[in-house]
Amino acid sequence: MRTVRGRGVPGRGTAPRRWSPEIAATLMVIAVGAAEVAVLRLAPPDLRPVISAGLLGGALAALVLFAAVWRSRHTPAREVHHPVLPEAGPDGWFGADALEGFPMEEIRPLLPAPDAPDLNRLYTAWILVNHGHDAPWISHHLDLPPAAVRLLVDAAYQRQ
Repeated sequence: MRTVRGRGVPGRGTAPRRWSPEIAATLMVIAVGAAEVAVLRLAPPDLRPVISAGLLGGALAALVLFAAVWRSRHTPAREVHHPVLPEAGPDGWFGADALEGFPMEEIRPLLPAPDAPDLNRLYTAWILVNHGHDAPWISHHLDLPPAAVRLLVDAAYQRQ
């Protein structure tokens, strides 16, 4: 059996097509507008102002509801907390003593591997460990293997 690209069986490499929310909303507005015009055409002339006011109120209520749902879906659920960085000393974070105590002997076996972490990232991780950042945060933000970061954290705790 031969399939055309983009028209395969769902679950086999292609996703079924979905309507975007913008297209669905546009079609809904067109359908409701057509229904309102039909209702106004068929209504007796003396009831048209009342029907128009009701339709306008319903449209405004739908607009307010849409705005509330849109706002709730497009605002962040919580604030992202970034740790406060410590005050930099006269030499800054990367002063002469920033790499003091770096466990090079423990890190050296990790360096010859084909997917070895970058030594500069390990230096940065060491500085961040000494400034109080935890292993998961450093591993995630510096894209370092958790084992290497854990080794740095353990060495920093032993040093204290």
